[in-house]
Amino acid sequence: MSDSQDSPVPLDSDAVAAYLRLHPEFFVDHDELIPELRIPHLPGEAVSLVERQVKLLRERNIEMRHRLSQLMDVARDNDRLFDKTRRLILALLDAGSLEEVVGAVEDSLRHEFQVPFVGLILFSEFPLGVGRTVTSAEAHQAIGSLLAGGKTTCGVLRPGELEFLFGAAEQGQVGSAAVVPLSYQGLHGVLAIGSPDPQHYKSSLGTLFLSYVAEVLSRVLPRFAAPLRSVR
Repeated sequence: MSDSQDSPVPLDSDAVAAYLRLHPEFFVDHDELIPELRIPHLPGEAVSLVERQVKLLRERNIEMRHRLSQLMDVARDNDRLFDKTRRLILALLDAGSLEEVVGAVEDSLRHEFQVPFVGLILFSEFPLGVGRTVTSAEAHQAIGSLLAGGKTTCGVLRPGELEFLFGAAEQGQVGSAAVVPLSYQGLHGVLAIGSPDPQHYKSSLGTLFLSYVAEVLSRVLPRFAAPLRSVR
């Protein structure tokens, strides 16, 4: 059993009021508490300028706290995203074969980034024996509009594009996707990630980390797949 003497004695309003009467300078030494006070005003009574200022300061303080909380949440998300990206980049740089490169990308996106749908397609005129390989002509016929700009595309894609990127079994489950060409001194392939939520990958979505991964992958791929260099 706990000793009742260790429990703090709750203060009632009379005790608080008595203390403040004996210590009228309390809020001078603790002015940070002023914005937290709630002082109601009866209808028709005038509100002093000081009271109005306190009310505005309290509202601004609440708003700033809310904004700071949002910024902290974004910063934490970016830290986690950066750490996952760093590990993936290191795995790509340490890879000793094309199979390890493809495996690192797919494992990281599916398990580290928790991406439900991943499509990594390599372009080559010859079979590479690992991953999924198509010719440049086949790719341009199916997703030519997604490759034309050389930049990341986000949003809701056409059924034919989804089937090419993710396969017939998954294309009906993908609500939105982000697609980035793998291009460095030639077009080596395409990387696509998808979500069942049509609003998840919007056209305004920031794609800095995905583009960064694609840039590194584009430079690593030709080391292990010579035929990729000839695809333009």
